[in-house]
Amino acid sequence: MRFALPVFCLALSLAPLALAAARETHPFGVHDLVAFDRISDPRMSPDGRRIVFTVSVLDWDQNKRRSDLWLVNADGTGLTKLTQHEAADTSAVFAHDGKAVYFLSTRTGSSQIFKLSLEGGEPQAVTSLPIDVGSFILSPDGAKLALSMEVFPGTTVAQTKKRLDDEGAKKASGKIFDSLFFRHWDTWADGRRSHLFVMPVAGGDPIDVMKAMDADTPSKPFGGTEEYAFTPDGKGLVFTARDVGRQESWSTNFDLFVAPIDASTPPKNLTKANPAWDSNPVFSPDGKTLAYLAMKRPGYEGDRFRIVLRSWPDGKDRVLTESWDRSPGELVWSGDGKELYCTSDNIGQHTLFAVDAASGKVRTVWGQGHVVAPQVAGGRVVFLLDTLKGPAEVFSIRADGSDKTKITSINDERLATVRLGEPEQYSFKGAAGDTVHGYIVKPVDFDPAKKYPVAFLIHGGPQGSFSNDFHYRWNPQAYAGRGYAAVMVDFHGSTGYGQAFTDAINGDWGGKPLEDLKKGLEAALAKYPWMDGGNVAALGASYGGYMINWIAGNWSDRFKCLVAHDGNLDERFAYFATEELWFPEWEHGGTPWDNPQAYAKHNPVDYVKNWKTPTLIVHGGKDYRVVETGGFASFTALQRMGIPSKFLYFPDENHWVLKPQNSVLWHDTVLDWLDRWTKRGGKE
Repeated sequence: MRFALPVFCLALSLAPLALAAARETHPFGVHDLVAFDRISDPRMSPDGRRIVFTVSVLDWDQNKRRSDLWLVNADGTGLTKLTQHEAADTSAVFAHDGKAVYFLSTRTGSSQIFKLSLEGGEPQAVTSLPIDVGSFILSPDGAKLALSMEVFPGTTVAQTKKRLDDEGAKKASGKIFDSLFFRHWDTWADGRRSHLFVMPVAGGDPIDVMKAMDADTPSKPFGGTEEYAFTPDGKGLVFTARDVGRQESWSTNFDLFVAPIDASTPPKNLTKANPAWDSNPVFSPDGKTLAYLAMKRPGYEGDRFRIVLRSWPDGKDRVLTESWDRSPGELVWSGDGKELYCTSDNIGQHTLFAVDAASGKVRTVWGQGHVVAPQVAGGRVVFLLDTLKGPAEVFSIRADGSDKTKITSINDERLATVRLGEPEQYSFKGAAGDTVHGYIVKPVDFDPAKKYPVAFLIHGGPQGSFSNDFHYRWNPQAYAGRGYAAVMVDFHGSTGYGQAFTDAINGDWGGKPLEDLKKGLEAALAKYPWMDGGNVAALGASYGGYMINWIAGNWSDRFKCLVAHDGNLDERFAYFATEELWFPEWEHGGTPWDNPQAYAKHNPVDYVKNWKTPTLIVHGGKDYRVVETGGFASFTALQRMGIPSKFLYFPDENHWVLKPQNSVLWHDTVLDWLDRWTKRGGKE
């Protein structure tokens, strides 16, 4: 059968197990972290009555996660598992009439589009293309598909497949490159680009609307369907692309283009006048206005996005949110077209806002926790919400911010079996006298009469935030469950506190942020006397890994041990080894040969002579953002200097640790390292 039993039926048979679990709880740990089901990509039906979404579940034996589709009524009733297959089923959208869903599945051995009737039956293949489909959307009338596929520019899908087959048959393994990117994030380049194609839902040959463009849509490595949209009449596509040729690796000049769906004319650049980032095209319900996001400063990925409105098709741009000091990341129109809903980092939260389309006035719809993926359903907004106390579930709220309602409870039973630490936000006076915010999470089973060691977590980015969210890699509850007080500081450079605060880290990586970390730790120790200031460990990844290396040479007497994950040791060499060159060029004010003093200003390698703290180094072999030689070099220095140290290396992981069993090994190794130096006096 196509459908599994509705969840309320399954719950009856599982009730005894649930009751037993409720009686037996345990401190939160890494096995709980990887076991949670993960909800993503909620989509509303055209009538606003039903929601389809993806749930990924742990497959421990296969060391991966499996994804299926679920359906629920907007009032929370009728929760049903739509698909149950070993393949990955994801990215569902409703058909134009709401009677079926289209989705991506790998059930035929490649990623293709399928259609599933909600009135019964098995999924039916919509595409059977010779190469994978990466993403797709439906046209306004439901008759056409826009889909992305990786092709060699200027070739057809069939020609791309033949070229791949011919390359695979060669015995020589060498690859020749004549431009950057030759590799990006965790993937080596082979000449293909992600292009947009249009084809009828009923079948036919896909037409490449980007043709010979040497550019990707969606953008790599993280872009999705938010980067392209059908025009209101269905005759064109508006999409985001960076068509800058050989400058790609040092440019953030993404533009919006429009192309006819029959590819009869080349794509037209709609935002050529802006040399910075333009993205996320969304048309108003009446089709008269195009909203999109735009930055102002070329080369700076940490600049804030503004919401821009353009009268469609030939009107002028109007910047709607110039005076609003936040950077929205998602956009969706209200049903009446009078407002735009968006989400943004906001003082340690990721908040749902509504922006008046006429005046630009902003109001908060829901402020607490981490809100993503807003969808409009009549007079309500549906979204995913997670917090430091639990993973994402589907919620809805009235447009005026009242009557927040929980729609799904996918992880409630698992949450009932674990004991979590209580989070609390605090603030203090940091660098330049500015107010700086942070979070602490109390140890599980907290007793104020006891003293607890401290895990001092340092976020990456550096334009990022340790906010009120349930993180699947750097989750403070994993430390709270082990008996640690987790402390996290949103130092200068963090997002959600205004653009000037974010900009403050530019050219000052080891200055104001380090001062904030010092003052933030001492403020936490003073405010929470149950924290053991004599047993503190510091750990971080990416920029946080860089900061650990910087701390090792410039604050070396404060911590019992350190953990540096994917962190640069030498900023000069890191420039030549990384892939996205716009990032160090902005952060350090140019290239190493044009501005060498900036790369030397706060360079950890120049302070290795001061290292003395026991340190665990972690690195991924497929990390092309912060390459593995940085980890090799740090471990070499530690070993040569006789400093107690270990090196955890993942040859199959990128900048993140994603595989379930690798995640468990990571947490076990890191927590054992912390225990050794803060609880066991250095003993193995």
